[in-house]
Amino acid sequence: MIVGVGIDVVDVARFVDTLHRVPALRERLFTPDEREMPETSLAARFAAKEAIAKALGAPPGMSWQDATVRRVAGAQPVVEVTGTVAARADELGVARFHLSISHDAGIASAVVVAERD
Repeated sequence: MIVGVGIDVVDVARFVDTLHRVPALRERLFTPDEREMPETSLAARFAAKEAIAKALGAPPGMSWQDATVRRVAGAQPVVEVTGTVAARADELGVARFHLSISHDAGIASAVVVAERD
């Protein structure tokens, strides 16, 4: 059963400009493993985190650090949640997230489906 669907689109150039203007955002938005990725990948992960929040109803107080998008060679990316994001997912009965992310032509996009059994 689908609990929620989220989608987000990020203008990569604008996002990168913001990261350069406000360097502290990299640490605020991304986990240590994510921070080392190329900026285009960070834009896609930011879109994914926004889409995750939307799929969970975008409750206030969720931490960006509590959702991580992991690369899996030859497979779709994996969403790992902890803390505030895991608590909201548990509250809604979410058993798994399905994620599709992309970045091309200056746009990063993500779609998330939150599903319960």
